[in-house]
Amino acid sequence: MTQAHPLTLYNSLTRTAEPFRPVHPGEARVYTCGPTVYNYPHIGNMRAYVFADVLGRVLTFKGYALTHVINITDVGHLTDDADAGEDKMEKMAAQQAQSIWDIARHYTEAYWADIRALNIREPAHWSIATDYVPRMIEFARKIAPRHCYELDSGLYFDTASVADYGRLARAVTEEGTGRIEAVEGKRNAADFAIWRKTPPGEKRQMEWDSPWGRGAPGWHLECSVMSGELLGFPFDIHTGGIDHREIHHPNEIAQNQAFCCTNGLDVAANSGANWWMHNNFLVERSGKMSKSSGEFLRLQLLIDKGYHPLAYRLLCLQAHYRSELEFSWEGLAAALTRLKRMLMAAERLRDVSAGEGAHPKLAPLLDKFDAALSDDLNTAVALTALDEVLAAKKVDPAAKRAVAETMDAVLGLGLFRLTRADLRLRPKAATIAEAAIEDILERRRAARADKDFAASDALRDELAAQGVEVMDGDPLGWEWQLG
Repeated sequence: MTQAHPLTLYNSLTRTAEPFRPVHPGEARVYTCGPTVYNYPHIGNMRAYVFADVLGRVLTFKGYALTHVINITDVGHLTDDADAGEDKMEKMAAQQAQSIWDIARHYTEAYWADIRALNIREPAHWSIATDYVPRMIEFARKIAPRHCYELDSGLYFDTASVADYGRLARAVTEEGTGRIEAVEGKRNAADFAIWRKTPPGEKRQMEWDSPWGRGAPGWHLECSVMSGELLGFPFDIHTGGIDHREIHHPNEIAQNQAFCCTNGLDVAANSGANWWMHNNFLVERSGKMSKSSGEFLRLQLLIDKGYHPLAYRLLCLQAHYRSELEFSWEGLAAALTRLKRMLMAAERLRDVSAGEGAHPKLAPLLDKFDAALSDDLNTAVALTALDEVLAAKKVDPAAKRAVAETMDAVLGLGLFRLTRADLRLRPKAATIAEAAIEDILERRRAARADKDFAASDALRDELAAQGVEVMDGDPLGWEWQLG
């Protein structure tokens, strides 16, 4: 299927929506800031990867050959994004009395499990930071003479040595922002560590020899090195959460400018990427989005409460990626209900072979879908187009399935592989077996057929006492759910 609408994407660097023109014709090269694997990701973290996945799927839909890179930070990220505090990985390893390598492996696997659960496509490369340390040292060696200076604590980047530092954030001042580490000897408040020396008398689990002493790379250096190594400067799009827009990404840009010997940021390519794209925050009013709270909102918690993870993906798609999205259990339940409706409509097309071409009634809906996604990834409107296709009457079923599958492939909801049983997850607190539920329901159906309503009510109460809600009159016909 051809797409008539040109793709336009919002660029955080220029603060404008711009037509997408790739650096390499027919290709799209995308880098996404990945997790620091010191703890489980919370659902707000995962919104960034749903966004990046949709971006990649839209680029594929538009016919581009996609190369997507997501990094895994297993060294160098301190507890504050602005180079302050302890190393996150070292701190967690000490708390759990485990090898830092074991910590990294465990939380990387947990992150990948969430990626799979949310139907996020595998990138072309998972770049692991520790695999690139020699290249980080070489990168730093190249830029150090003109752009860095050495202090007792490490090698620092002089932000005054590049033009337009902080343009992406629009908020960096000489006095700093309150999140900048105060280090004696720094030339400018916003200067940041390229290489951190291991303090005298200490030994880290992760440290390497360098021209500036034994130590570890700075967090910001990692992304510059891995994106340039795997995608080449300039590449097309760099994505991340909006929290990266203020410090991490301006620091990446400064390093890229230094490495490529480029000038100011009036030319976006001088930043290392033509587009910088950021998803907004997921907001949760109870305060359980912070990992420091101990119990925080992980995807597994949603699953433990009986919500399929793709209901969370749908919740994300219902809002524009640049808008704040408020999380609530009621909102998640509504998203699950919508997903059930979509799945039921898709089920009716399962036995139909997908045809070619679009029915005249469906062509405007495919155009609406394309137009919405071409307008800076407006997934909320694209979803309504999919709803309308699934609800369309008096159209060729084969054409209907073809269009619905095309749309689903871009939105990533898996409607043509999911089953009702997949969406009926068992809450962790539930004790009754599904077979027992079905047995009681069968007895209840028999009682109702015999008009023995006392027995029917008693069986309903028996199920309710075990956390099973019988959904009489449910228009979706789902029959029961575990509460």
